[in-house]
Amino acid sequence: MEPNFADIERKFSEYLKEKGLRITPQRLKILDAFLRTEDHVSMEELFLLVRKNDSSVGQVTVYRTLKLLCEAGIASAVNFEEGLVRYEPRDLHHHDHLVCERCGKKIEFINEAIEELQNIVCRDHDFLPTAHHMVLYGVCAECRAKAE
Repeated sequence: MEPNFADIERKFSEYLKEKGLRITPQRLKILDAFLRTEDHVSMEELFLLVRKNDSSVGQVTVYRTLKLLCEAGIASAVNFEEGLVRYEPRDLHHHDHLVCERCGKKIEFINEAIEELQNIVCRDHDFLPTAHHMVLYGVCAECRAKAE
């Protein structure tokens, strides 16, 4: 489902107001650039994207805004164990990841059977989950084909 930028901007603006923070043009530019990225983006990558359109936005502003986006439930921090944190928009649907150890390709997938098994495990242990992130590492089909 395509994100509704106006709804997400409204949610972020409301969050900022609740926290007593200003809704600045820089924060909105960072939000816009973040929502338009098509991949999991690091803070540094987002900074470079924003700087292409507005050289007045600093790295610290991008870092702090990403933190606010996570707190507001708009972004999620994802660690693919590559030495940096990446961020992705929180979708309306939960998904997990496959990561190729050779080329770094990231594949998002949804599997209802896995989700249901996780729910069963939590019920069996009287555990209330608040979040989870599953990443499976391996080698993608393209890399395996190159090796043959």
